[in-house]
Amino acid sequence: MAKTTKTVPLNKKTDTKSEAKIPLHLTKQHKIVFGALLVLFSVALLFAFVSFFIFGQQDQSAVQELTNRSEIVQNWLGKFGAFLADLLIYKGFGIAAFIFVRLFFLSGIYMVLGISVRKLKTIWFWDLFVIIILSVLFGFFATSAPELGGTIGYELNLFLQDYIGKPGTLLILLFGLIIYVIFKIKLSPESIQSFFENTKKEIKAVAIPTPFNNKKGDYNLEEFAVAEEELDTIHIKTNGSQFEINKEALKPTISHSSDINRDPIAKPLAMEVTPIAAPEIISNPLDTFVIETAPEEDIIEENLASRLVADFGLFDPTLDLSNYKFPTIDLLKEYSTGGITINQEELEENKNRIVDTLRNYKIEIAQIKATVGPSVTLYEIVPEAGIRISKIKSLEDDIALSLSALGIRIIAPIPGKGTIGIEVPNKNPTMVSMKSVIGSAKFQEAEMELPIALGKTISNETFVVDLAKMPHLLMAGATGQGKSVGLNAVLTSLLYKKHPAEVKFVLVDPKKVELTLFNKIERHYLAKLPDMDDAIITDNAKVVNTLNSLCVEMDNRYSLLKDAMVRNIKEYNDKFKARKLNPENGHRFLPYIVLVVDEFADLIMTAGKEVEVPIARLAQLARAIGIHLIIATQRPSVNVITGLIKANFPARIAFRVTSKIDSRTILDTQGADQLIGRGDMLYTNGNDVVRVQCAFIDTPEVEKITEFIGSQKAYATAYLLPEFVGEESGINLDMNISDRDTLFREAAEIIVNAQQGSASLLQRKLKLGYNRAGRLIDQLEAAGIVGPFEGSKARSVNILDMSSLDQFFNNEQNN
Repeated sequence: MAKTTKTVPLNKKTDTKSEAKIPLHLTKQHKIVFGALLVLFSVALLFAFVSFFIFGQQDQSAVQELTNRSEIVQNWLGKFGAFLADLLIYKGFGIAAFIFVRLFFLSGIYMVLGISVRKLKTIWFWDLFVIIILSVLFGFFATSAPELGGTIGYELNLFLQDYIGKPGTLLILLFGLIIYVIFKIKLSPESIQSFFENTKKEIKAVAIPTPFNNKKGDYNLEEFAVAEEELDTIHIKTNGSQFEINKEALKPTISHSSDINRDPIAKPLAMEVTPIAAPEIISNPLDTFVIETAPEEDIIEENLASRLVADFGLFDPTLDLSNYKFPTIDLLKEYSTGGITINQEELEENKNRIVDTLRNYKIEIAQIKATVGPSVTLYEIVPEAGIRISKIKSLEDDIALSLSALGIRIIAPIPGKGTIGIEVPNKNPTMVSMKSVIGSAKFQEAEMELPIALGKTISNETFVVDLAKMPHLLMAGATGQGKSVGLNAVLTSLLYKKHPAEVKFVLVDPKKVELTLFNKIERHYLAKLPDMDDAIITDNAKVVNTLNSLCVEMDNRYSLLKDAMVRNIKEYNDKFKARKLNPENGHRFLPYIVLVVDEFADLIMTAGKEVEVPIARLAQLARAIGIHLIIATQRPSVNVITGLIKANFPARIAFRVTSKIDSRTILDTQGADQLIGRGDMLYTNGNDVVRVQCAFIDTPEVEKITEFIGSQKAYATAYLLPEFVGEESGINLDMNISDRDTLFREAAEIIVNAQQGSASLLQRKLKLGYNRAGRLIDQLEAAGIVGPFEGSKARSVNILDMSSLDQFFNNEQNN
């Protein structure tokens, strides 16, 4: 078999960097050997230092005469140890030189374990800083104990005293200590205050017992003798009932703004790539494959991919914007401390009214538990045996009347629990800031493809979902109930977690004012048609072309997945990063595309079926290739959200609506009509319904984020979607030459080179949609380049080579 060599174009910048790194590269074996040497040297240094303080006076003469082999020394490391100890302790830094033992030991351990040296540099810097501070400090005792500060410490001490005196020297040393405590130990007044407060709480919790009331047959709450922060859970037991306040959920997510990660790091997509052995270990790459199970061409391709990965590593799609910095958390405003205040009187009053109302209808309660959320308190009740659940559920209006509250919602029973839930709005709701949600550990550590932080649940937990798993999201709610804020929360979540190379947005804003701020990040995150001026679509007439263009992009991506023999976008991108797909064959890294429509009802009124059909196509098919839809509407009626759309939108968010019919339309159940508004919402993904208080993000916050991103280096243009030519541009078979498609000549050359007349070939080569590729085939047939349609067979090609094709076009021009 002849050996074939394929030339791979290389990036000059990459070549230069790799050549510069070769001389500094150490193999794993070299690092282990050098690291072990440093560890053993640190142990030897420790022996030398310890023995110096024992036998240092006796070895003074031996240190001066190192060349005399007959001189006897007492140091445990011999003459070399005596010399090192004298150099680093007596002539050096004194007792602070013991820190060198730690430094060499840690350096060796880091090299043996292969840990990054970035942290080691920090350790060396601060340890050397401490060595100097301690040496100068012990220099004050040089006359009585010179080995404490060493010669260097003594001289530095004298130098400082000559210019600023002893008090000034002590102040300088104190300032150095403050620098070390603040920057290295990270000690702050807030952490000290928190330590003393926690200690005070523990002492009080031990000293003050929990009060209980043992009166029989009494449902009244006991007096809260213990402060609310002293106990995690307060139990009030009576003869036949128990009222429990679950306060574990009331702890603030973020105790202080300093605890927030101010530089969130986007985690790359997790990939499962088969490890490839280093090139120097494999003597013959063909030995690693079973030749009988694969054709020779496949083996050559696998070996080429192995060599590329071994030489250049995995492909990194973020290299074009390698210096891109994610938005910092301090761009967001903190509207509250993140905690929830318990109104004990309100809890007791509501509990008594619920119990009295149920008792009036001869319903006895065995237990009550209250969970206080940001805007709603959930009272979980366990009825006595023999009580029908439907009887309690029918008393919804009576309980609402007794509590004089808006938006009472009864969950009977609570899924996964043996209790009945009664949700009662708080008189003073707590605002959930976007900063507290983005800064939470649950969002920062989320291992999701497209993580979205929506807000906080009744138990005060950050609610994070994955858009890639939904796979599409439908939002509905009356005017002013929080839909636009919810969309901003979704977009902000993705901006904080995903690199511009990993996700693109297609924004449709018929109201023209809600999403205009995102114009500043057009060349970073937005996608648009090639002939559009603004990336954010505000004209309903242009929405149809954009949606059809997304359908073309969907078809093109499915063709790429078919050629790559994978089933979804994650597998495709993993394979592309592993350099197993050739870009010369049209393969490329595929970013996620998120289509956001702010007011869907307006589109249906103006465009109707022209919008509904491509939306339905995308909802049905676009999940696997990374195109996800987020649709918001004010009017969730059946003529706007049709059954075809609802069937493909299992994930739904309902803000407050005006009627039970609208609630059933969006959620298939009632409950959205009983919400209290201002971001109060219900989320379902086909299973349970979760009540969430949506995170609030204001316009100035969005503006700061977009300005921060827009001020950085961007791509040359926005992400361009495939061009779409509407049906009105169709061409008849007896068309004039001037009416031909602009890609007619390129299509003819592709057909003649391949000697195969098919629309699918033009789709792949020219990245077109099926409609335009079919029209090109019709034009080629009318021109006589390809033959007529022959069923399942490919059309015949009437021109055999490129020279004949050139002569054909020359004849047309002459005629």
